[in-house]
Amino acid sequence: MASLLQGVRLPDNQDLLLMQEGMQMRKVRSKNWKKLRYFRLQDDGMTVWHSRQIGWRAKPSFSISDVETVREGRESELLRGLAEEFPLEQGFTVVFHGRRSNLDLVANSAKEAQIWIRGLQLLVDVVTSMDQQEQLDQPGWLSDWFQRGDKNQDGRMTFREVQRLLRLMNVEMDQEYAVQLFQAADKSQSGTLEGEEFVEFYKALTKRAEVEELFENFSADGQKLTLLEFVDFLREEQKEGDRAPDLALELIDRHEPSDSGKRRHVLSMDGFLSYLCSKDGDIFNPACRPIYQDMTQPLSHYYINSSHNTYLVGDQLCGQSSVEGYIRALRRGCRCVEVDVWDGPNGEPIVYHGHTLTSRILFQDVVATVAQYAFQTSDYPVILSLENHCSLEQQEVMAHHLTEILGEQLLSTTLDGLLPIELPSPEELRRKILLKGKKSRTLEEDLEEEEEEPEQKLELEAQSEPKPEPEPQELSPRSKDRKEEEVVMCPLFCPPTCCQTTAQARISKPGSLLLPKQKSKPMLCPSLSALVVYLKNVPFRNFTHSREHYRFYEISSFSEAKAKSLVKEAGNEFVRHNTWQLSRVYPSGLRTDSSNYHPQELWNAGCQMVAMNVQTAGLEMDICDGLFRQNGGCGYVLKPDFLCDTQSSFHPERPISPFKAQTLLIQVISGQQLPKLDNTKEGSIVDPLVKVEIIGVRPDTTRQETSYVENNGFNPYWGQTLCFRVLVPELTLLRFVVEDYDWKSRNDFVGQYTLPWTCMQQGEPALSLANTPTLATLLMLLSCPFPGYRHIHLLSRDGTSLHPASIFVHVCIQEELEEAEG
Repeated sequence: MASLLQGVRLPDNQDLLLMQEGMQMRKVRSKNWKKLRYFRLQDDGMTVWHSRQIGWRAKPSFSISDVETVREGRESELLRGLAEEFPLEQGFTVVFHGRRSNLDLVANSAKEAQIWIRGLQLLVDVVTSMDQQEQLDQPGWLSDWFQRGDKNQDGRMTFREVQRLLRLMNVEMDQEYAVQLFQAADKSQSGTLEGEEFVEFYKALTKRAEVEELFENFSADGQKLTLLEFVDFLREEQKEGDRAPDLALELIDRHEPSDSGKRRHVLSMDGFLSYLCSKDGDIFNPACRPIYQDMTQPLSHYYINSSHNTYLVGDQLCGQSSVEGYIRALRRGCRCVEVDVWDGPNGEPIVYHGHTLTSRILFQDVVATVAQYAFQTSDYPVILSLENHCSLEQQEVMAHHLTEILGEQLLSTTLDGLLPIELPSPEELRRKILLKGKKSRTLEEDLEEEEEEPEQKLELEAQSEPKPEPEPQELSPRSKDRKEEEVVMCPLFCPPTCCQTTAQARISKPGSLLLPKQKSKPMLCPSLSALVVYLKNVPFRNFTHSREHYRFYEISSFSEAKAKSLVKEAGNEFVRHNTWQLSRVYPSGLRTDSSNYHPQELWNAGCQMVAMNVQTAGLEMDICDGLFRQNGGCGYVLKPDFLCDTQSSFHPERPISPFKAQTLLIQVISGQQLPKLDNTKEGSIVDPLVKVEIIGVRPDTTRQETSYVENNGFNPYWGQTLCFRVLVPELTLLRFVVEDYDWKSRNDFVGQYTLPWTCMQQGEPALSLANTPTLATLLMLLSCPFPGYRHIHLLSRDGTSLHPASIFVHVCIQEELEEAEG
């Protein structure tokens, strides 16, 4: 097996050599579960295996490609709780992509812990810097397959072991053909495959006949694409237009493996396949990956990636509360996180789901976590949605923690100290944390008080001087517009008995108070209230009331049921409301299992903060991740223009797009190395089919599927074309789903990928369709070669990469001649 590993591009590093020798460490799952295990980095440099003791049978622990980062022991909640038993400097945490639980480990010494921390992070950085094809070419992949197929671990693979490997790879192959591949690779004629022989076998197995045919259609000699031939391909098939010559040179330099090919400006078959499998050939348009949208518009013009009950990593009744929930949400791009705060012991507020059995964490720890991770993924503002259930004393503690821990990150007044006329933009709020919550006064009154402070200081200095009694004062129109009953502002450190709720009345003398005559309200201390600037919570009554009484810096929250009802009953009013004021939608309280609702119909009405239970994977989170995959994953996505216009006539239930309807043609060609659903069943091979789902306004939402391919998850071929007509592409997402067909029960999920319509790489329209395409027109289109060959790299149910699993498609969009009507 040594020859197979000679090409592994591992850094020459002492830490990695020590990791490959192996070390004994303690695996920690809880305060009561702490077991010794022997961990070793495999020779491929891509996987870590573990066993109970040195010399015992080992099994895979994790792959480097699954690791997101490595943290030191002091950053682990669990290890901090065991600090008296294990020194924190001996511990570290392996953090995985997606929702996989962290791996907490304790080494025998701080020195050994640092070896693993540095070594793992180095390997993570190496893998992160690779593109898709480099990862596939890395011999570590081949080493992994070899070890899985080599049942007796003797470093050689017999034909019987090859047959077993094929089943593990999801392939059912004719035995005669399998023998041919085996014998062709067995150059030594030893009856077994070793090292480079296995590499040759793997390459023969992964040949892409459909890509070779495409290559040969443009190659005069079938061996290479000259510069002119590659330019022809980019123009004719990929519809790259005038940029094709310059792009061809860039792509050859990037993907051609041989130096001589680069010098001659030619592309080999390997280089052509590398291009198609890379980000350059991905269905997701590379232009949409960085921040490409205008970030200077008011906050109300953006969809904002939002989390519900962020502190929970499980269900809503008995689940664990953890700062890890905030870390994961912020690292995945969430810009609005929720904090439910209650009175805690020893005068310290706690965070948990009130009146349930969920565990408790300190508010102070939550704020510290937000301060640390808020801007690691995105520089754009983070919103703390504060659910305040605390007494006045602990509200003061909350305000103290927010100001002391967040410091300059916390926005505690308007950006310029003046009264704004609209919400600020994400660009203006870069690296700022905003508080969303209750506020006892208007922003205007806060700013007026700031202006009056210098005058009040002068008055205090002259208090000993006699003063004439002030004249009775008339309420200002702004004061008259306030609700009859509101929270009284008390001195900063007043005793609890001082704070009372009073009915608003005409004031004959400044500072006079009346006893409450109406129903009391929760008390709110001034220091916490003052920290809420642009996001003051207000209850929603109806849209007319909001227009007449509320201000642009106030925000209403809606249950999913209420929001969906408003979409159906007053969709256009909801759209207009969301052009000038923020709305937050949250899941039903009945979703105790932390399940999610469908966010799309609420986005269709322009709702900005559609809060999701991000800890729960599934269709709904696939859609959410799909929308926010664009614009640099910064957590803000600009809404279409017709959802930002205060006079918009758009109704999400009866849509009329200001643009033309479009027709999408997708040819699903083939699949590559689809994963097995159950690795414990060697004889089980998937029967894959592909579903293409259109998710948008109600008339556009639909799906179609291919037929299934029997017993082939390794390289299935479909070659089928699906056709969709879409009225409002600006609000449309596409979801590609691969399933394992099962005639007896529901199909099993294999992988998926979701992206916005506007982020698809596509060929330019070949022709325009009439408003109602005839069957003859469609048949003509379906028989044409379609521009835009793209790979779709599949994700797991958890949202993590299933590399190298992909599907190969062709995409073409046709714009209709007449305006589409809903």
